[in-house]
Amino acid sequence: MSEVITSIGEILIDFLPIVENGTTTGFRMHVGGSPYNVAMGLARLGQPVAFAGKIATDFFGRFMRAHVEREGIDTRFLLNADAQTTLAFVAYEHGEPAYSFYGDTAADTLLEVGELPAALYKDTRIFHFGSISLLRGSTPAAIEDAAAQLKGRALLSFDPNLRPGLVRDAAGYRALLERLFRQADLVKISAADLAWLLPGDSVEEAAATLRAYGPALVVVTRGGDGALALRAGENQPYTAAGVPVKVVDTVGAGDSFNGGLLAALYERGVTSRAALEALDGDQLVACLHFAATVAAITCSRAGADPPTRPEVLARL
Repeated sequence: MSEVITSIGEILIDFLPIVENGTTTGFRMHVGGSPYNVAMGLARLGQPVAFAGKIATDFFGRFMRAHVEREGIDTRFLLNADAQTTLAFVAYEHGEPAYSFYGDTAADTLLEVGELPAALYKDTRIFHFGSISLLRGSTPAAIEDAAAQLKGRALLSFDPNLRPGLVRDAAGYRALLERLFRQADLVKISAADLAWLLPGDSVEEAAATLRAYGPALVVVTRGGDGALALRAGENQPYTAAGVPVKVVDTVGAGDSFNGGLLAALYERGVTSRAALEALDGDQLVACLHFAATVAAITCSRAGADPPTRPEVLARL
């Protein structure tokens, strides 16, 4: 595999709840992490995808690497670290997932500036980043540096995928997010994340604020209400309706949307800012609808379990 979509960041173990009679009685182990879920979604949609970052060599790390390989994801940019694995426990409160993370100094936090292989910069056509990989250790600086080196050479895709409960330095974190909003060509963000970033603003107002930082496209996911997109230089938003589905849980829905959107763009040759700016409006709406369908199917089953291409085509 040479030309790839590269997703960078954390890979971890999600412990998802086992619920009996309305009470959590245990947890079941799954491989997770937002950027890894995006890579897995892309692989299941038949796209050439690589995952970049650091992975532990403990039991959990070996379990995760085997999972990456089974999914058919390129591991050239996945570096080993003699450290522990981040563990994330997911429970539900008031119908929404609540996360508890254990992993300071874990492998995924230890990526250093300059460690990524040169092939990543040569072969990456779309570069996706975000989530808790921007919160801990040396990894945030390494990701920011990689994005800066790929600016103008690949399409830069950014999803903050905020976890406010993990933010220790709000001012520093907001400054990093602002720099990455300015770097990105494509920003995907949830309405809930916008409410934390820009409290009191409507979705449209907050999306316009992010667009003013410079991305060519800002996409806001709104759960069952679908997605809204704003393009640079245009005032009229583009929308895609939500796809009706019986919701089992919403873990991984945003990551699945990202995977679906990037797959749809890649298939249309959108691997640069210029190509994204030139994309026909009807084609953009088609990409949003494809992504919403991918996310809806994920919501119809437990855990971050994105669909395959045949499953999406059958639903479309």
